[in-house]
Amino acid sequence: MTPTVAIVGRPNVGKSTLFNRLVGKKLALVDDRPGVTRDRREGEARLGDLEFRVVDTAGLEESTEESLLGRMRAQTEAAIGDADVILFVIDARVGILPADRPFAELVRRSGKPVILIANKAEGGAGLAGAYEAYSLGLGEPVPLSAEHGEGMADLFEALMPYFPEPGDETEDEEEEPGKPLQVAIVGRPNAGKSTLVNRMLGEERLLTGPEAGITRDSISLDWTWRGRPFKLFDTAGLRKRARVEDKLEKLSVADALRAVRFAEVVVVLLDATIPFEKQDLSIVDLVEQEGRALVIGLNKWDLVADQPGLLKELKEKAARLLPQVKGAPVVPLSGLAGSGIDNLMKAVVQVHETWNRRIPTARLNQWLAEAIETNPPPAVSGRRIKIRYMTQVKARPPHFAIFGNQLDALPKSYTRYLVNGIREAFDLPGVPIRVSLRMGKNPFDRDRK
Repeated sequence: MTPTVAIVGRPNVGKSTLFNRLVGKKLALVDDRPGVTRDRREGEARLGDLEFRVVDTAGLEESTEESLLGRMRAQTEAAIGDADVILFVIDARVGILPADRPFAELVRRSGKPVILIANKAEGGAGLAGAYEAYSLGLGEPVPLSAEHGEGMADLFEALMPYFPEPGDETEDEEEEPGKPLQVAIVGRPNAGKSTLVNRMLGEERLLTGPEAGITRDSISLDWTWRGRPFKLFDTAGLRKRARVEDKLEKLSVADALRAVRFAEVVVVLLDATIPFEKQDLSIVDLVEQEGRALVIGLNKWDLVADQPGLLKELKEKAARLLPQVKGAPVVPLSGLAGSGIDNLMKAVVQVHETWNRRIPTARLNQWLAEAIETNPPPAVSGRRIKIRYMTQVKARPPHFAIFGNQLDALPKSYTRYLVNGIREAFDLPGVPIRVSLRMGKNPFDRDRK
């Protein structure tokens, strides 16, 4: 079993920088101000020949349980409880602060192995702070610089005693069959994304609360539904671009957009009490541009479920406002109450299958002939545009190539007619459809010279 290493400490000591160094990627958001990290973020780390799961945590601060800081602290304490080894990080340049001591006591009481890290000690600048760290009673500090990669060999030696010798690992764990289906959950701030993910996982894994914009990093989590593996991405709320001025929020938004690009299916979560705001439509448009499969989730449905005919009305509104993803599933649910999650996942699996679908060329061209006969392309300068042939060039999302002459003069309205026809004839709801127009002879007609 892969060991788990948790990185803890007060805010702004460089925990996320160390996390990024260990996973070899800039997964965690990093900024000079304290308190950037709020949720636990996990990653696969490698140091020398040691492989382990590393967990980045929020900075430990004294606070009441009900406050946001208190809930962040609870997440960090949960990470300590799950860890096999704890890296307790201090800022060697600043030295030991009063805030470090109660949390040093917290990790000591956990009974877990603790390695004391004196970070920001590059060039020997923090050696005095490193020596001062002995007073915490956590053993000999390991001076290093997470930002510059200094001292990682010493960290390797400190971790080695807590890892099994090569060949000692048990072989009873079987890899889950199939690659996880990657699902990103996006939406405006306070739409209930983290609450929904917590309910799906069956634990308070992500920070939630009435405050908008709690989530900053895009957190990826492994989950199994009905025996099938999924990777869920909880993302920061996406506000109107004009309102995003803060540097940290820009980083959060960029992280959320990256999650959309890596996902296969995107669940756009709407607040059912105020659905289809302009920003909701912009987010759906972004998903379509990225070519991802789409499911629309109407969260907080328990607050409006007593309104008869509302679901039918909202489905009609979705079809009218979102023609580019016509037929996208619209699923009522409540992350807080836990209702509708099964229906949401059924829609996710179905739209993923549609996104991967390939249509035989013979069927396509049979449909194309009928579509052209019903509505022929217009004439240009007295000469009619000819569409000769059509084939699907790839899936994920479905992409079709149309061959003919004078296609550069084909009106966009006629291309839309073809796209809508393809969507309806071959049952492709909720996925973007791409069409390329290619002029020249039919490459599949061997008789033409």
